[in-house]
Amino acid sequence: MQAIQEISSRPVRPIKAVQFGEGNFLRAFIDWQIDVLNEKTDFNGDVMMFQPLGRGMGDMINAQNGFYTTVLRGIENGKEVEQLRKITSVRGCINPYSDYEDYIKQADNPDLRFVFSNTTEAGIVYDETVKLEDKPQSSFPGKVTAFLYRRFKTFGADETKGLIFIPCELIDKNGDTLKKYVLQHASDWKLEKEFTDWVNNACDFCNSLVDRIVPGYPRAEAAKLEEKLGYKDNLLDSAESFLFWAIEYKSKSHEDELPTGKAGLNVVWTDDMTFFRTRKVRILNGAHTMSVLAAYQTGLNTVEECMHSPLISSFMKKGLFDEIIESMDGDKALLTSYAGDVLERFQNPYIVHLLLSISLNSTSKFKTRDLPSLLGYIEKKHEMPKILPFSLAALISFYEGTEIEGDYLKGTRAGETYQIKDSMDVLKKFQELYSTSYSSVKEKSEKIAKAVLSMEGWWGQDLTKIEGLEKVIALDLESIWTDGMEKAIEKIMEN
Repeated sequence: MQAIQEISSRPVRPIKAVQFGEGNFLRAFIDWQIDVLNEKTDFNGDVMMFQPLGRGMGDMINAQNGFYTTVLRGIENGKEVEQLRKITSVRGCINPYSDYEDYIKQADNPDLRFVFSNTTEAGIVYDETVKLEDKPQSSFPGKVTAFLYRRFKTFGADETKGLIFIPCELIDKNGDTLKKYVLQHASDWKLEKEFTDWVNNACDFCNSLVDRIVPGYPRAEAAKLEEKLGYKDNLLDSAESFLFWAIEYKSKSHEDELPTGKAGLNVVWTDDMTFFRTRKVRILNGAHTMSVLAAYQTGLNTVEECMHSPLISSFMKKGLFDEIIESMDGDKALLTSYAGDVLERFQNPYIVHLLLSISLNSTSKFKTRDLPSLLGYIEKKHEMPKILPFSLAALISFYEGTEIEGDYLKGTRAGETYQIKDSMDVLKKFQELYSTSYSSVKEKSEKIAKAVLSMEGWWGQDLTKIEGLEKVIALDLESIWTDGMEKAIEKIMEN
């Protein structure tokens, strides 16, 4: 069987974008979209990748001349779909640590307009030890500052040669944060005021919110897929078919240059993406955190299993449509439509999403994802919801354990141990609470509910002050520990 690079070619196109990051996500998200733009619009541009760390996938990408195949699969309108696409939009990957000159001279390219990135949440950080003279700078903002300074020196203060940054890191205000650190480096490095003015006036740092699940290389199915494709591809990249991208611009949309609408891509250009961020966090992430800890305690292990369980899927849908969406502001039609998409995505048989993986750091996740919905519902409806408080009780019962080993607390389900992972202070607090002797299940439920809800450092406030919440959580815990999780959920659904 021939390799993908042996049977592939690409049109001669200018490099219009560079990206810091060569991993699975960007290849199935950014580079896939650029490939679609080249096919369906007059974008006519390629991407040059930069490897943000010394070790990475650059050599593999270059060995295939930038060619690889995306495998998009999911559920759409109740039917399974699969789309295979050979990506031709990637010119190659440069490692700044081994070929600094080739990397930095990309800043001299007059056709360059866009900079994308995914350096993980830890990538957009400020490191005061980074210097302009470093080759390369160790931090991502440091690399960006030096890259922009090289471009400024090449083209002077020409504002037509500014760059449009659209970071994809999963942090709030990712574009604003990156720009702040670039300007801080410029100040610390004592770069000329004209450069700072050029960054402010000629460059745009957009905040963005990405939404696509990308499992990456489909190892178990690689041989079967290559047989179907007719060539060998060591960089197969699997992802769900769903895609959403919100891009927040400052003064103007850049859709004239990045024509995502013309290509039919699910991309929103907006001057305020608060609604879209809140929608994703409260609905998609919130539905996960609301459901998975209870579901795991009934014996389920994956999100797909949850969707095939009549009890858990009903629990999730009721919490999602009757409580989370009812607690939110904004266009109800958009919220409901997105929730429907989320439920279809959860049914995707090609994505094995383990409940224990989602359970990581559940206390902080509940605070950001579900607590706003719980409190918002109470404020709007002047009554206590049923599902959201129960999900907090399920979190408390999931964290039951008395022994810490390494970085996790040992939990037990049906006689088997599972790992509870969170910050060590959270784990130690639960260990303390569950190591205490109680005279009855009722006392245990009441005392643990009170202790957990009063942890202001976890929730940002003392939740025992929310009228009726402590009592409801204690009753839910008593039901879980007396009747078992499945029966407890059934009772909640009946009521």
